[in-house]
Amino acid sequence: MVMIVLSPSLQSFPPAEAIRSHHLDKHRRLPSYLSIPDRFYFRKADVFRNADECGFPDPKITGVCDPNLVHVAITLDVEYLRGSIAAVHSILQHSRCPESIFFHFLVSENNLEALVRSTFPQLKFKVYYFDPEKVQNLISSSVRQALEQPLNYARNYLADLLEPCVGRVIYLDSDLVVVDDITKLWKTSLGSRTIGAPEYCHANFTKYFTARFWSDEKLSGTFRGRKPCYFNTGVMVIDLAKWRRFGYTKRIERWMEIQKSDRIYELGSLPPFLLVFAGHVAPIEHRWNQHGLGGDNVKGSCRDLHPGPISLLHWSGSGKPWLRLDSKRPCPLDALWAPYDLYGHSH
Repeated sequence: MVMIVLSPSLQSFPPAEAIRSHHLDKHRRLPSYLSIPDRFYFRKADVFRNADECGFPDPKITGVCDPNLVHVAITLDVEYLRGSIAAVHSILQHSRCPESIFFHFLVSENNLEALVRSTFPQLKFKVYYFDPEKVQNLISSSVRQALEQPLNYARNYLADLLEPCVGRVIYLDSDLVVVDDITKLWKTSLGSRTIGAPEYCHANFTKYFTARFWSDEKLSGTFRGRKPCYFNTGVMVIDLAKWRRFGYTKRIERWMEIQKSDRIYELGSLPPFLLVFAGHVAPIEHRWNQHGLGGDNVKGSCRDLHPGPISLLHWSGSGKPWLRLDSKRPCPLDALWAPYDLYGHSH
């Protein structure tokens, strides 16, 4: 792609008023022991420009409400920061219209915006503070501690966090890279559905819930009349207008409340999504989520690619490519993530 310097107007936008369970200064400073360590240093990314056929923004509409934008939401936190930066880099590199992509970064720490801007100086983005206390009392213990982090649940609140003019968003996890034009995913038809995702109907759906759940007809009856299939919530196209209209955040929260008292599942933020949406998901081609590349919970396990074309590689599971590369014990497929890594040690 040809590189040019973008217009100064294509800068980040000020942090939005994010939802919070009580009044909280959105510009608060974290204690020094929680601040970003000096070791986080990322090289400045190349600048990618729109192709001629991408069109031009409407000068009367500026910022996040421009209808020509593709909206992508990703969380930013210290533990997965390297993965998030690589994901953004991969999206820009493979998009025909990179200047038309608007990133919505969900954070629970307020000192990451400058780092994003220094790595991607011309990026269109906005940072939203997600208060961990919003979900702290709803989260129950899980099979992996990483699945208990409050920011994992920020995807449940996108319809509240993002501006009302944003009617659709692609939600992406931080441990993936996109190797195709994300506009193709953006244009996926959802029909009458609220979310779209690759479905895996051969998976044993019963294992996502406890015996207690399946033995109680009041609980398991939620799937009556549906043909529920497993889907991975790390890659979703979401119709935010429909989500808001039907109040899906409250429905997810209700299942999390039931989980606190009845222990109906073991796996973090995924089961509430399955309870609300499984059987009502617009199917998206599997090429858009080659998931499981992080292996399963068995230490050191490596996965192969699923058969078929690939548009997105997803290191879901406990093994992350940056950790395995640093430890000099990578899996073979981690070499496909490495070209998008902008991490470099500071001197």
